[in-house]
Amino acid sequence: MKILTAIAAAALTMGALILGACAQKNDTPEAVKQGVVRDLAKKFDMTKMDVIVDSVSFRDKEADATVTFAVRGGSASQGMTMNYVMERHDDGQWYIKSRASATTPGEPAVGSPDAATSATGSQSSLPPGHPALGQ
Repeated sequence: MKILTAIAAAALTMGALILGACAQKNDTPEAVKQGVVRDLAKKFDMTKMDVIVDSVSFRDKEADATVTFAVRGGSASQGMTMNYVMERHDDGQWYIKSRASATTPGEPAVGSPDAATSATGSQSSLPPGHPALGQ
């Protein structure tokens, strides 16, 4: 009986180590992109958008990601950039925790002092179907 208990404990420990290793392997820009697309696809037709992860900074189970959205086949320079705080859940996948700001090419970030005077700093600069900021 003690042998079976020891084997079961070893199997659980190995399983936890494997799951932990899998989660670490998911700390990639592609995994973050998949999380952004998956979360936004619940409400929006993401097949019409190119999603480009410009940068991502990982820290434990959170990441700061800068993501550009452009019309499929269009130029990223004509797209819109969003800053997201992502969170890795126990399943090893990344999920949007919050949106920080949005910018369009050559315009200040939404919420910045300069955005109040910018017509493109309004909600209308978000990609089609993107939820309004602050909601």
